[in-house]
Amino acid sequence: MANDLNLCQFIGRLGKDPELRYSPQGKAFAELSLAVGKTWKDQNTGEKREHTEWVRAILSGKLAEAAGKYLKKGGR
Repeated sequence: MANDLNLCQFIGRLGKDPELRYSPQGKAFAELSLAVGKTWKDQNTGEKREHTEWVRAILSGKLAEAAGKYLKKGGR
């Protein structure tokens, strides 16, 4: 059986700076918290509504190192 891969793309803002850690073997891992927001106009009241979902992501390897170096809280 081939390896299955799920691809997800999120656009949002970082809730905090990435947390960069290294395994005992020296592999980098970065943990991110991404706020993904949605806004819409309520059809019944006409009011503007907002909803935010928090997405947790873990990066590894060179991507984790780049995230730790360049990404900061509030950035997109």
